[in-house]
Amino acid sequence: MLEKIKIRLQCLLPKQSVTILAGWFSDKNAGFITLWIIRLFVKVYKVNMNEAKKNKFTDYQTFNDFFVRSLQDDARPVVTERHQLAQPADGIVSQLGSIQNNQIFQAKNYYYTLEALLAGNYLLADKFRYGKFITTYLSPRDYHRVHMPYDGLLNEMIYVPGDLFSVSSRMVATIPNLFARNERLICVFKTGIGLIIQILVGATIVGSIETVWSGTINVQRKGVFKCWLYSDKATEKAIFLKKGEEMGRFKLGSTVINLFEYNTIRFNSLLLPGCATRMGALLAETLENN
Repeated sequence: MLEKIKIRLQCLLPKQSVTILAGWFSDKNAGFITLWIIRLFVKVYKVNMNEAKKNKFTDYQTFNDFFVRSLQDDARPVVTERHQLAQPADGIVSQLGSIQNNQIFQAKNYYYTLEALLAGNYLLADKFRYGKFITTYLSPRDYHRVHMPYDGLLNEMIYVPGDLFSVSSRMVATIPNLFARNERLICVFKTGIGLIIQILVGATIVGSIETVWSGTINVQRKGVFKCWLYSDKATEKAIFLKKGEEMGRFKLGSTVINLFEYNTIRFNSLLLPGCATRMGALLAETLENN
């Protein structure tokens, strides 16, 4: 009964208004109030400040400055072999595995389709049928910058407006098609093993989603679908990111979904639903080297 009440409250909550307000406040320098909130957050969520480049609370002017804190250069070693893919973020594996035709597993009894996740782009969805997926949940305590799993040239970026349901394990196990319903940013990269998609999913109180090449994407949240096309040639204007390079960040955490084409990778066998991830650690290996 309690769980049903929590879910009902989540559905009734004015999530966009709450999210906008939280984002506004998180970008403000409220002096000792900001400092107190950061201290409380670190204590409650047991954030490891020793690995941050700025490890003093007073180094941060706003809560968002703290939340998207950078880490020391050696805090997250990135796998170096050409055939190795790196984990894109610190977090917890929600689900991973094979895409069953066009069905992606969300949680017990729940699947969603590639077409729904990719905002109806069936031509793009067709390229990932029977491919692989992994969903990584970033909890409040985690490092909230997202990095590249493999060298890639940005082909396309799609902003999809949507709901802002919480992406906690409780909601993922309860709300059908959650990831295909929530706001999200779809980034399509051309790589040496085919296309790789990295999707940053919005959620309640996620103030904004940013990329390193375009800044904040959802600053106004007008509910407008947007698409950007980029050069697929290695020119000066092209956006090419190497494995381990930062590609985006969440201002208040959420979820990252990665999609890989059929017969291109094999996941690290140690990765299972519920296990922790560390950015830069081994995510998968290319099949051409197995």
